Amino acid sequence: MPRTTPAGPNTARDAQLLEIAEGHLFLETLETRNSDALDFHDASVWAIRSALEAAFEAGRRAGNATDCDDIHS
Repeated sequence: MPRTTPAGPNTARDAQLLEIAEGHLFLETLETRNSDALDFHDASVWAIRSALEAAFEAGRRAGNATDCDDIHS
């Protein structure tokens, strides 16, 4: 049976960051691979802006969801 890693407190956040990195910056991973060729990338300013906007929106949505949870508690 394959071993599974328990989900940590940042698992959902890390998955969302990877999705943004893949979709906007065309990165395969956000893990350090100890190789300049694999760890450093060229990115256009419009791709960086798009990734930052996506991250901002994800944070805004998460904040709104938390605010709603506080109201209903």
